[in-house]
Amino acid sequence: MFSLVHAQGALFIGHNTIRPEQSGSTQSHTRMNKTELIEHLASKHELTKAEAGRILETLLDAVVTTVKKGGAVSIPGFGSFKQHARAARTGVNPSTGDKIKIAAAKLPKFTPGAGFKAAVDPKAAARKAAKAEAKPAKAAAKPAAKPAKKAAKK
Repeated sequence: MFSLVHAQGALFIGHNTIRPEQSGSTQSHTRMNKTELIEHLASKHELTKAEAGRILETLLDAVVTTVKKGGAVSIPGFGSFKQHARAARTGVNPSTGDKIKIAAAKLPKFTPGAGFKAAVDPKAAARKAAKAEAKPAKAAAKPAAKPAKKAAKK
């Protein structure tokens, strides 16, 4: 369903999760499921687990309902959820080699925000910031473009 990142590693909500040992990854990741996320919310904000569970369910329901209707949910610094339309296309059946029609589909899409990307990969964020600082310096070094002259014929 959704893939979010916890400060200590990966946070997965839903049933379709990939464990590090399944993905071939050699890094060790901390994995947080929905129950652990509810416990974390409850302890962090002095709520009961039932209250935290209802809050999480409300949040997820709001995101799913909005995206299902074609809207977008944007959380500054974290990212945005929106619906992505995949066009119908022609594919090939690998067993027979026959061409098949693949129907159009609407899929949920998550785009991480700048703050989220920076938290996950601080080195990449630093490179991007350095590149952005270098760009205005280059633009200032270029001579101004000459104004276009109008050709007047009489």
